[in-house]
Amino acid sequence: MLDADFFRRWMTATAASVDREAERLTALDSPIGDADHGSNLQRGFTAVATALEKEAPDTPGAVVVLAGRTLISTVGGASGPLYGTLLRRTGKALGDAGEVTAEQLAEALRAGVEAVMTLGGAAPGDKTMIDTLVPAVDALGNGFAAARTAAEQGALATTPLQARKGRASYLGERSIGHQDPGATSAALLIAALAEAAGE
Repeated sequence: MLDADFFRRWMTATAASVDREAERLTALDSPIGDADHGSNLQRGFTAVATALEKEAPDTPGAVVVLAGRTLISTVGGASGPLYGTLLRRTGKALGDAGEVTAEQLAEALRAGVEAVMTLGGAAPGDKTMIDTLVPAVDALGNGFAAARTAAEQGALATTPLQARKGRASYLGERSIGHQDPGATSAALLIAALAEAAGE
């Protein structure tokens, strides 16, 4: 069973990972975006870690909703609303339970991913975070490590794609050959989930 402490570990591990990888995320964003993806997410997840220390929510859903709300209020660009929606919708789907199963987390995450697809209008193959999140959620039934592997493969698989959504889509064929920064940061989120689970 996964309790509020597990979800706090997940968010804290994500914040640490984004902090480490911020420069790489921004480097990926430079040729096809605004060159601010790393710094924006770094600011947002630092704020999430601070908010969780201050408020210490006591249910899994409350932890993730607070994280999502904090990202929406602190991150500029598209990534704040997209990550915020992912986490808020996941948290709401988890409800008020004090503990949840890995299966319930997978179902809640799927609801979160669907909310992001609705908000951004993106589908698998559009060269976005969806290319990471959909295979990760599909693989979650086989364990957290399987989800991490699927996420990493999904992020890598965006490199040969032409962007059809977001800022990168303005570049047309010039977006081909660049790994998508949003897909890459989404892989960090899933890797942190596996880390929190000790996998």
